[in-house]
Amino acid sequence: MKHWKLASLVLFLSVVGLLFIISPAYAQQKPIELTYSNFFPAPHKNAVLSVEWGKEVEKRTNGRVKVTVFPGGTLTPAAQCYDGVVKGLSDVGLSVLGYTRGRFPLTEVIDLPLGYKNGLEATKLINIYYKKFKPKEFDDVKVMYLHAHGPGILHTKKPVSNLEELKGMKISCHGLSAKIIGALGAVPVAMPMPDRYDAIQKGVAEGGVFPEEALKGWKLAEVVNYTTQNFGSAYTTGFFVVMNKEKWASLPPDIQKIIEEINNEWILKTGQGWDEIDKIGYELAAAKGIKNIALSKAEDERWHKQVAPVLDDYVKATNEKKLPGAEALKFCQEELKKLQK
Repeated sequence: MKHWKLASLVLFLSVVGLLFIISPAYAQQKPIELTYSNFFPAPHKNAVLSVEWGKEVEKRTNGRVKVTVFPGGTLTPAAQCYDGVVKGLSDVGLSVLGYTRGRFPLTEVIDLPLGYKNGLEATKLINIYYKKFKPKEFDDVKVMYLHAHGPGILHTKKPVSNLEELKGMKISCHGLSAKIIGALGAVPVAMPMPDRYDAIQKGVAEGGVFPEEALKGWKLAEVVNYTTQNFGSAYTTGFFVVMNKEKWASLPPDIQKIIEEINNEWILKTGQGWDEIDKIGYELAAAKGIKNIALSKAEDERWHKQVAPVLDDYVKATNEKKLPGAEALKFCQEELKKLQK
């Protein structure tokens, strides 16, 4: 009987010991799960890049982190994405800074009509700017990386070849581009990108300002007939990819390092991606019969001068908030020239 009790005790202790060995291993195998809110439709290049970012994080952490991307604004709508990250509704979020006008006053410098030629230089610039100024307006999140699209130009139902033809037209826009539209003499109709198609189709707007890629990415080639190449007053739009601060702080240091490395790589990938889809947008426009209207040099200069007060307004507004707007504008203008050499 004593031998039986002793054997039972040994067996019990062995099982308990085994559980102590297995439990930590099992806990380590359970991945850290991250939710990622993205307003782009699933087929869009930027939604695809978000999924690829998540897969790369999972791969390089050997499965210790799993990222689930929610495209199409299904987790948080575009304009609420940033607050959604702050509040923990999603761990990571991608959306447009200009959808919440006034929240990122210093970073609006990127959205000014600075003469961008492509998305790669715009994306490089917004990250160079962020690294230099570290604006406090991002203090409530952990910035993964920022990016910006190629030249935002005019797309309309009827032809526009000069300022006179644009005057009084209802043009869909968002954020700072609304000021640009107003300066050009048109009527800004502010709305996020997902609402543009219906607005133009139903006549709420007679066109919009956006990069060429949106003709395909947002199917806007179906509702416009002309593209005005107003590069003298072209702008870009700043985008954020941010993580909830508490979630970031909870990640082990080695995982943080891996994610930072991937973020740096995705700056280049995303900038190049914008240019790839702009090219596709031009190809689709040609196939659909959308006509490109190239402004004369003199007319393009008129448009450029017409939007100059928008830059002055930015400096004035940031000065009133005691922000270094003049310094940020000068820095971005000089850095953009370097990138364009």
